[in-house]
Amino acid sequence: MPLDLGPTGTGSFHRDLVASGWDRGIKPAPLEIFQINIGKLCNMTCMHCHVDSGPDRVQENMDRAAVDACLRAIDHIQAHPDGGSLHTVDLTGGAPELNPHFEYLVDECVARGLHIIDRCNLTILRVKRYRHLPEWFAARGVEVACSLPHYRKMGTDAQRGDGTYGKSIEALKALNAAGYGQGDPKRMLTLVTNPVGSFLAGNQESLEGEWHLALERNHGVQFDRLFALNNMPMSRYLEWLIEKGQLEGYMEKLLAAYNPGTIDGLMCRNTVSVGWDGAIYDCDFNQQLEMDAAVPFARVSDFDLSAWQARTVRTERHCYGC
Repeated sequence: MPLDLGPTGTGSFHRDLVASGWDRGIKPAPLEIFQINIGKLCNMTCMHCHVDSGPDRVQENMDRAAVDACLRAIDHIQAHPDGGSLHTVDLTGGAPELNPHFEYLVDECVARGLHIIDRCNLTILRVKRYRHLPEWFAARGVEVACSLPHYRKMGTDAQRGDGTYGKSIEALKALNAAGYGQGDPKRMLTLVTNPVGSFLAGNQESLEGEWHLALERNHGVQFDRLFALNNMPMSRYLEWLIEKGQLEGYMEKLLAAYNPGTIDGLMCRNTVSVGWDGAIYDCDFNQQLEMDAAVPFARVSDFDLSAWQARTVRTERHCYGC
């Protein structure tokens, strides 16, 4: 549920920003990215996970009918007069690779000429059944976007569990061996870091240089780019903030860092987000809060691009995280 920050402090700051007009109607840009949360099943249980995914989420896994509905929606968009901007399918989870239809979906999207992003937790690539994936991805030009909290062992294992860092480095080396991280646009290796604790992400450009030096020097690992993202105050991370008594302070940091210049580049403007059950949302975060998009259809099987582009994006307090 959306956070109730009360009548004072961050609550009043939020109202002041709303009064300034920032959320009176974020309108869509041309649709460029079709994001699919293919399931909440994961081989890990991470402290910061806004999806609340884990090994026990076996039921929330997209079936073949919903996968095919996504493909029909993509076909509808590509055939639409205003659908020419669609260029990417973004696959997320959970660990998207655990879905039994994952490789089928990737191949179908590649056949449609689309760029594929796999949001990978890295450790899944060290599971015997999935060790073929670095080479399999490389053969299809799949971009691998890997979550790694820190280039040091302590920061990564603190957020994701003991042993995670070692497995992640092994997986990165396997991706490097398959041609990733060498500057080839068809073998793009992106690292994604979230701060450990109740902090905001640092300067992305500065961090990227620091990460390049550290991973190359300590492990001989190379990557193409780094994205530094804030943790969203929801699900497990929200529970952690409340448990530590840091929710109010973290929200103050998010609100104080608000930058209206980010609005034009928000994912909710150029992306459609599809849940594991085929439900439609403005973005992955609204999806986890079950904030349905303001459109006259609820499922990807009924997707209509004209209606999607006519909507107003739904916003709430968590949007300050972006």
